Amino acid sequence: MTLLMPTPASPFNIGTRGSPLALAQAHETRARLMAAFDLPEDAFAICVIKVTGDAIQDRPLKEIGGKGLFTREIEEALLDGSIDIAVHSMKDMPVEQPGGLLLDTYLPREDVRDAFVSLNAKGLSDLAEGATVGTSSLRRRSQLLAKRPDLNIVEFRGNVQTRLKKLGDGVAEATFLAMAGLNRLNMTDVPRTAVAPEDMLPAVAQGAIGIERRGDDSRAAEMLEALHDGPTGQRLAAERTFLAHLDGSCETPIGALADLDGGSIRLRGEILRTDGTEVFADDMNGAIEDGAEMGRAMAAKLLAQAGPDFF
Repeated sequence: MTLLMPTPASPFNIGTRGSPLALAQAHETRARLMAAFDLPEDAFAICVIKVTGDAIQDRPLKEIGGKGLFTREIEEALLDGSIDIAVHSMKDMPVEQPGGLLLDTYLPREDVRDAFVSLNAKGLSDLAEGATVGTSSLRRRSQLLAKRPDLNIVEFRGNVQTRLKKLGDGVAEATFLAMAGLNRLNMTDVPRTAVAPEDMLPAVAQGAIGIERRGDDSRAAEMLEALHDGPTGQRLAAERTFLAHLDGSCETPIGALADLDGGSIRLRGEILRTDGTEVFADDMNGAIEDGAEMGRAMAAKLLAQAGPDFF
């Protein structure tokens, strides 16, 4: 069957959140589809969908429902046919998708590291005792308190631009952002220092863009097949399986990172108490095809060490 290509009169609809970073990711997806199928820009439409997580900025995520807050309305639009595909930051994605939807396409992964951002300090060790650091991430909060229990950690919601304004206003002396987001936004002027994964293990799937589709949409499936980056998929299979078997959400501090080396995969993972007083970590190596099983095994091992009431 011949693939029915989108046209300016009947465009392929790409759903996304409305933040500058989300739009940059949607534009990257459109550019890759244009190149893969030699199509004009107006054969695609970027459809901005307001999500609850962006609408509510004055409360921590755990108080308003967790990760689904950044995806629910977009997935509803996908299910009702308003859009053809949805572009997501993978670190925002729940490990299970609603019935009828598939998440099986990943673009090449960007820099996985966190960025230490401050107008005055170059790194965590430069901050004075009791300094205020802003973050909305429970993972980062827990990792910071594990290293520097003296720090005052305050809630820091909002997109990249909002958080930078808060730094300028003196709400905090430092914050953390994802290097991937800064790179995708070409924000070379932001004062940042990349943090090695050995010092701060990133969030599961940090730096990766995922594209979701309807399971019965053969056209979307064929078009997205041209974009899928296999190595990113292999890395995320290990990380997201680790997360799934920990029952991870925005209420659980979890870090993980998988790296490939030839035919091998290395998976690092950790779980933390929210106050940073306990950290359980592991490091495994194995064959790439065993990545998901490594994720399951690591989750079971860390949960056994931490005990049933850890989270």
